[in-house]
Amino acid sequence: MIFPRKNSNLYLTLLRLKRNRLAVFGLAVLVMLLLTAIFAPRIAPYHYATQNLADAFEAPSGKHYLGTDDFGRDIFSRIIYGARVSTQVGLFAVSLAMISGGLLGASAAYYGGRIDGIIMRCMDIFMSIPQILLAIAIAASLGPGLLNLTIAVGVAALPDFARVVRGSVLTISGQEYIEAARCMGASDAWIILRHILPNCSAPIIVQSTLRVGQAILATAALSFLGLGVQPPYPEWGGMLAASRGYVRDYAYMTIAPGLAIMITIMALNFLGDGLRDAMDPKLKR
Repeated sequence: MIFPRKNSNLYLTLLRLKRNRLAVFGLAVLVMLLLTAIFAPRIAPYHYATQNLADAFEAPSGKHYLGTDDFGRDIFSRIIYGARVSTQVGLFAVSLAMISGGLLGASAAYYGGRIDGIIMRCMDIFMSIPQILLAIAIAASLGPGLLNLTIAVGVAALPDFARVVRGSVLTISGQEYIEAARCMGASDAWIILRHILPNCSAPIIVQSTLRVGQAILATAALSFLGLGVQPPYPEWGGMLAASRGYVRDYAYMTIAPGLAIMITIMALNFLGDGLRDAMDPKLKR
């Protein structure tokens, strides 16, 4: 196993992150969430689509830890399988936004002039629309489904990465080692990918961590509106939408998916704040 060298930036960053208890808690929750999503068939006591109308609206018990829904499906099992949708959309949508937005922001800052104006004015147009409304519009035009949901959430998050990366590249592109790379005949693409973007990693990582939580929340909102993953496959927002008619008599049906969304986003925010402080200790108060 390879460990970071002592006194290296990575080692010091991990050391500062380890001292932040909330960040460690958030990381532990996220690791558990990923393991739950990967091994869902082995962890869940029932299949997510198994129905038993005789057990409909059963309260939490030893047989069904979080109770059952109106079709007699085990809510605990559906929460576990629902973690797959949230993690997939959160990770892939943010990866799409990070790669596309990062390249656009780096190109805008590196070339400047007309290219910078065109790219950033397009980003301003996107940012003038509330992100959830933009995601709803894209999802509605593409139709429901996991892939379309990922594209909608990713495109809505793209302008944030473009602006963050552009700001970082503007401070880096004038450094001596960039001029040295130009003098050595390195291509623009090589300079951007090899020298500029790696030195923007700290703000990109922090932004990505925080955006995953927002992506999961957007996924739940779109599924709540019927624009996400379609039944019978479970998704936490879709489970909330299906159970909202029973909230007075069977509140446990809404509490379980609501808590899953809240705990996941809280853990991501804790980790994102911890990474921000660890990567730039000057921000630590």
